[in-house]
Amino acid sequence: MALTDKKNGGLNRREFGVLLAGALMTPKISWAKSTDGRIVLYVAIGADLVLYEVNEKDCTLSQNGAVTTPAAIQYVWRHPTKDILYVAYSNKFTSTTNDKNGVWAYKIDRKTGLLKAFGAPVDVESRPINVTVDATGSYLLLAYNAPSGITVHRLNRDGSIGSLVKQDAPIDAGIYAHQVRVTPSNDTVILCTRGNDRTANKPEDPGAIKVFHFRKGQLSDERSVTLGDGLGFGPRHVDFHPTKPWMYVSMERENQLLMYGLRDGSIGSSPVFTKTTLANPSAPLAPVQVVGPIHFHPNGKFVYLANRADGTVDVDGKKIFAGGENNVAVFAVDHRTGEPTLIQNIDTQSYHCRTTSIHPNGRMLVTASFAPMLVRNGPQTALVPPTLTVFSIGTDGKLTFQRKYGIETGKDWMFWIGMTAL
Repeated sequence: MALTDKKNGGLNRREFGVLLAGALMTPKISWAKSTDGRIVLYVAIGADLVLYEVNEKDCTLSQNGAVTTPAAIQYVWRHPTKDILYVAYSNKFTSTTNDKNGVWAYKIDRKTGLLKAFGAPVDVESRPINVTVDATGSYLLLAYNAPSGITVHRLNRDGSIGSLVKQDAPIDAGIYAHQVRVTPSNDTVILCTRGNDRTANKPEDPGAIKVFHFRKGQLSDERSVTLGDGLGFGPRHVDFHPTKPWMYVSMERENQLLMYGLRDGSIGSSPVFTKTTLANPSAPLAPVQVVGPIHFHPNGKFVYLANRADGTVDVDGKKIFAGGENNVAVFAVDHRTGEPTLIQNIDTQSYHCRTTSIHPNGRMLVTASFAPMLVRNGPQTALVPPTLTVFSIGTDGKLTFQRKYGIETGKDWMFWIGMTAL
């Protein structure tokens, strides 16, 4: 089922106007502590979290150390008030045993940005694909994709990971959870459950946005927000407007951006706006064409998503890129209604951008493609390595390519990146 452009689904115009006028939002939880001082970029390559110094004026990156975690890094989140990163890891795709899944806290050295393990690692039963922390810094939440699930851990006063919060009621975590976030009001948890595409041997799995009331680590009053039967509904990640009561969703399997209103500690039953992220949506889709990460500009005027393609065709025994869009989609956001308008698609000059990050001052964006790709180069083929691509951001929100760095990853993947202030 394809989603179509839709305005005011779920809320009529009067209700939406009341929502805009009456909502009170707390500040957005952000990686950025301040736009002053030094900025560093952390890059996850396999089990290594590599540190890069960021020069925003020149749009350059320079490597300056690394720390090795217990297994391949899946996702990372910073404590809202402390110099601590929470690193989720798994060896599911790097071993035959799939027996090292967990999360560990790492202290950030404020002078160097270097990391040091802190407290004890916490073992979990399956791959933790995503991690976040609530606004008070009291709870750490993990999302798991197979089997789909969510857990909550207490955080101790020093930021170390504490005990598991046993939930009072069972949780329906849908199919293939991909991200967990706490809303800016800190009273609602959002779990994106992507579903799965149909295969030759298996029908499509439906997707949904799971919405929970959140209090003292307990998840309750679960709602499942989707369209129809959930087929053709594949939410991957969400991000929240810095000041307005709006939530934006990257729809992985549909190549779309959805916007929902936030009110009364929940989201509307239907998207207010639905937009394509593709530069050429009328063209036949590539074998693999999906949407990846989504991030708001600090000023709330623009939102950025990554279109990614890595499908291949067999040519003389080699897997060659089969085409598709690998670019950043830039949307301008109407400050009155929240409607996003596509204003740019710019090539990442790489393949399958899995992760992106925006400089705290909003003037620089970095994308990361996670694996090498063989591409046609006339009659020859060329191997494009995993790549960090650096863009400057103009006052109009548009991106300008500055430079790119080919990254040696060996047999590992470049799975996550994040910029933060020291």
